[in-house]
Amino acid sequence: MDNQYVETRDGGYYINGTRISLASVVHAFLDGHSPESIQECYPLLTLEQVYGALAFYLGHRAEVEAYLADKRRHYAEQRQAARDADPEFYEQMTARRKQMLTSQQ
Repeated sequence: MDNQYVETRDGGYYINGTRISLASVVHAFLDGHSPESIQECYPLLTLEQVYGALAFYLGHRAEVEAYLADKRRHYAEQRQAARDADPEFYEQMTARRKQMLTSQQ
């Protein structure tokens, strides 16, 4: 990879030399966080690393967006498989969530 701030490892993108995923930084950025606030959330990162990761994202946007879309699909498949494996549990959780929301009003 031609970037000193982002590396590919185990099929994913990570901030070079850390266990912090590029996805974490990108999601915070897309949620409207400034690089400074992202750095505060991830104190192991320097501000330079955050800016470098964002520059990588902006320079490789199509590639990273495709990667993130694939991760979302994979998560949705896993979530559905868990629901299919134990539908009673998820029905109970939905009922309890509704009960909690009703009691808070």
